[in-house]
Amino acid sequence: MAAVTYGQYASIGILVVLLGLFIWGRWRYDVVAFLALIVAVAIGIVPVESAFSGFSNNAVITVALVLVLSAGLQNSGAIDLATRYLIPPGTGPIALLVLLPAAAAVLSAFLNNVGALAILMPVAIVAAQRANISPAILLMPVSFGSILGGMSTLIGTPPNIILAEYRARALGEPFGMFDYSPVGIGVAVAGVLFVGLIGWRLLPKERQAARPPEELFEIAPYVTEARLGEKSKLVDQPVREASAALSEIEAEIIGLVRGEKTILNPGRWERLRAGDGLVLRADADAIRESIRSLGLELVGEEEIGELKLDSEEVALVEAVVMPKSSIVGRSVRELYLRRRYGLNLLAVSRAGRRIHSRLNTLRFAAGDVLLLQGDRDRMGESLNAMGCAPLAARAIEIRRPLRAGLAVASFGAAIALAASGTAPVSVAFAAAVLVYVLSGIISAKSAYESIDWSVIVLLGALIPIGQAVDQTGSAALVANGIVLLFASGGEILVLAAVLAIAMLLSDVLNNAAVAVIMAPIAVSIAQAFGVNPDTFLMAVAIGASCAFLTPIGHQNNVLIMGPGGYRFGDYWRMGLPLEVIVVAVGLPLLLWAWPL
Repeated sequence: MAAVTYGQYASIGILVVLLGLFIWGRWRYDVVAFLALIVAVAIGIVPVESAFSGFSNNAVITVALVLVLSAGLQNSGAIDLATRYLIPPGTGPIALLVLLPAAAAVLSAFLNNVGALAILMPVAIVAAQRANISPAILLMPVSFGSILGGMSTLIGTPPNIILAEYRARALGEPFGMFDYSPVGIGVAVAGVLFVGLIGWRLLPKERQAARPPEELFEIAPYVTEARLGEKSKLVDQPVREASAALSEIEAEIIGLVRGEKTILNPGRWERLRAGDGLVLRADADAIRESIRSLGLELVGEEEIGELKLDSEEVALVEAVVMPKSSIVGRSVRELYLRRRYGLNLLAVSRAGRRIHSRLNTLRFAAGDVLLLQGDRDRMGESLNAMGCAPLAARAIEIRRPLRAGLAVASFGAAIALAASGTAPVSVAFAAAVLVYVLSGIISAKSAYESIDWSVIVLLGALIPIGQAVDQTGSAALVANGIVLLFASGGEILVLAAVLAIAMLLSDVLNNAAVAVIMAPIAVSIAQAFGVNPDTFLMAVAIGASCAFLTPIGHQNNVLIMGPGGYRFGDYWRMGLPLEVIVVAVGLPLLLWAWPL
């Protein structure tokens, strides 16, 4: 047995530390990957001249282009229109439980799966209300369906793109657009049927109980009215300055009562008068003493109902914070939410727990559900600027059907060019993006904003490390260890082990990272047995796309946590048997479609 070299020690050491930091989660995964790249260059396992070669890799470019095309298709309205006809009003609960996850699977085969979920999440919530069932019954199956569908095509999920590019480098030719389909579609169909017909029944009974729509936010006890006395410090002050004073005691002005007139979400320069009533979002008991110093008096003890907080001009909207939102990690006070976006934050729900107090200093996290009040006409623009998705179904109006048709036709043509081998995927998709920008389907600014740059940095940093793991022989070393561990069961047991390992890693790591790390190991195992490496690469593709045990394994699982009212431990109840089904169905399909 050959001695272990310095390069192998160093690259395996970096992998172990990298995995540990990913699982720890203290730092962002793109920061961790970039740190690992710099360390790899410093210790000599990645050549200086190759340090940033990952950013020019076709896989990285293709992932970015797919994200832009997904955003363009959504902007065109074509996907919304298709969804409306796919899920007609009056659809029964059982049909919903199959149709919605199936729709998510189909959409995510061609769109970014976070975008597919963002489209279907409000549809699922409204459908649950109409069917008088809990949104929790629908949202987890829809999320899992969107993850399952991504494994069916080359562009369905970043791991498939990464593995295709690795195959081109290692074996001379990439996987094609639909090479993943024989296994991916079979696994997706089995998974969708399970989550729609059986899986939701495994959720805790309290999550299955139907909830009234308003239960997510009970804001009445946290909204109160205070009257300005003649000597109040706030008299003659503009709302802007009064808001700054009230924010010190964790109160926010969301309305103004002047005589018989109520002004919701008053303008920042509106001057307050003696006798005005301020509708405040605050804990009345907590501020009772504090507001006296400002010359305010609480008006009675009656609650102000939700109906008084919206009007024809002012809307109340529930929205979920998307993973790449610019507000993640920042507070209302830092964002100047009212001044910059024209919105009042009334409440937050995080992982099903309602938060009403100290909202000005609360730092937003991906998956938070926000109750916002603001100008009805500007609400959509404000939510887009914040990176939030509304949880109410939008009115669908295709004002430019030719643009929607052009978006679909351009995307379809790009897929056809790539699938036929007429043009590489990256070139075909770049041409489609150019059509989108020139025709106004998506602006150049929105195109850049639609790219998840954290994923781009992650991939660009990890690809040179993955190449070093391969070139130093570390992948072969790890592969030999796996082979020795499972050799007694033969290559089929080792194939199952590769699938299971990739699946388990994807529950705690970014799936793109799993693909980069596992691809060279999978090929080394196949070479050790002298069998088809494609079978093992496809096993990695399936495993890397299956993150069902935890909410942190995939962005979509984070997004549904708040709206569905799920707990951390709810996911494995449906996810564990689903992963067993993936292995049970996927393994025979792998051996049939890609014989050893």
